[in-house]
Amino acid sequence: MLTPLTDLSPDDLSALHEQLSDEHAELVARGVSLNITRGKPSPAQLDLNADLLTIDIPSHAEDGQDVRNYGGNRGLTEIRRIFGELLGVDVDHIIAADNSSLSIMHDLAMFAFVHGIAGEKPWFGQNVKFIAPVPGYDRHFAICEHLGIEMIPVELGEHGPDVDEVAKLAADPSVKGMWVVPMYANPNGVVYDEETVRALVSMPAAPDFRMWWDNAYALHHLTDTERPPLPVLQWAEEAGNPDRVFELASTSKITFAGDGISFLASSKANLDWYLGHAGIRSIGPDKVNQLRHAKYLGDAEGVRKLMRAHREMLAPKFALVDEILTNRLGGRGVATWTHPTGGYFITLDVMDGTASRVVALAKEAGIALTSAGASHPLHDDPHDRTIRLAPSFPSMGELREAMEGVSTCVLLAAAEKLLAS
Repeated sequence: MLTPLTDLSPDDLSALHEQLSDEHAELVARGVSLNITRGKPSPAQLDLNADLLTIDIPSHAEDGQDVRNYGGNRGLTEIRRIFGELLGVDVDHIIAADNSSLSIMHDLAMFAFVHGIAGEKPWFGQNVKFIAPVPGYDRHFAICEHLGIEMIPVELGEHGPDVDEVAKLAADPSVKGMWVVPMYANPNGVVYDEETVRALVSMPAAPDFRMWWDNAYALHHLTDTERPPLPVLQWAEEAGNPDRVFELASTSKITFAGDGISFLASSKANLDWYLGHAGIRSIGPDKVNQLRHAKYLGDAEGVRKLMRAHREMLAPKFALVDEILTNRLGGRGVATWTHPTGGYFITLDVMDGTASRVVALAKEAGIALTSAGASHPLHDDPHDRTIRLAPSFPSMGELREAMEGVSTCVLLAAAEKLLAS
């Protein structure tokens, strides 16, 4: 049983610090280059879809549309049908676009700033605010920061944010949006439950308040329990707020991260509003790629089968991270971490005031971590404790080496802080 660092005598703590400093110096001397910053599919995962590059497809879609030509801004019916079934959305309420759902998220905000939503005034010139559950996704926060949107952090609980706190904030008419990653949230793996979701779609809010419902990990299970996505659009309609939700998804971590398809699901009014503005920007998406995906994936069950193959590669990596953290940090009183059942990330919470130091020590040792604070708006983690770990890209050997090094850095940073105090 390992002894908590706070229970060590000053002499024992000094001895441990010296030992950890030597271990860190050895890491630095090795000159490794390891990266666990972002949730990228590994080369082996990308190779699962090698046939996508060579599949033969016809020139026309099932509706007779020539996919080589302009038009079709809703995307092909055959790919919308597959992902509509997977997301629990009617095919008429989902559109298929190009490779990046982040682009759609950005455009939704831009269109709101320039043109307004639902007949309301454009957001430009207003003191627009978004509710930002934390820890959260740095690229969501970057959109807000780029557009000058004030973010109000709300802590994520086991089943989502505190709905009473969110409802109180949403009652302010200047609060226009909220970021939500409802399944296996980035970075802590939280899964929103029905009670939370029904409360979010029912609460009073401004007429142009929208939830950016980023269902990026809806199909990315790490266990045999394959949770179905919650029918948020249906519940919003039942609550009398059919336009509240912009639901986003993509194939980025299903097929090829840089050459996939993104989706926007919402009410008819919201889709008409979006397409009315998006149609000025583009005459239509890459329908050749959409047809290629539809033919390759086949149907919803084809996607589920593919995701099980991804799981076979990912689950051992998540288990390895947990094993190393348990062996090195368990019982030390310097860190806690999540045990996600899906998604791409593990959240490591280190001793308060040491996350930045851990990241810096890791960098010295050639181990790249996501910057401390990235999981909070404006990179401001008030406790300086949260670090996002992304196990997907490295090989098992590289991941083991990286996590052993990270564990050393966590312990060293904690020992430094305790000695200084």
